[in-house]
Amino acid sequence: MKKIVTSLLLGTLTLIHASETLTIVAHIEAKRGKIELVRSELLKLIEPTRQANGCIQYDLHQDNERPEIFLFFENWEDKALWKKNLDSDHIKAFMKMTDGALVGMKVEQMSKVE
Repeated sequence: MKKIVTSLLLGTLTLIHASETLTIVAHIEAKRGKIELVRSELLKLIEPTRQANGCIQYDLHQDNERPEIFLFFENWEDKALWKKNLDSDHIKAFMKMTDGALVGMKVEQMSKVE
């Protein structure tokens, strides 16, 4: 969702395009020998997350050269709805099922530059 914010600055009208949409880039690295387990559990996240309130886009990618590397590219209506999804049963189940199977996970919160 976009808002147009107006402000009067030194006698001129300035339009600022502000976006509440939150883009998430989540990097997930599976341990060797655990790639299929992690992939299987990541795939289970797709449908319930796409149905979550506020989810605009939720796409899983796997590196072509390093199959242990996964990436979720997500777009959410806002940060609050994304955070609410993080507390969902399917995310909790993923964390439980992949406990000890991940090298690490990095989540970047981003906004579109216009």
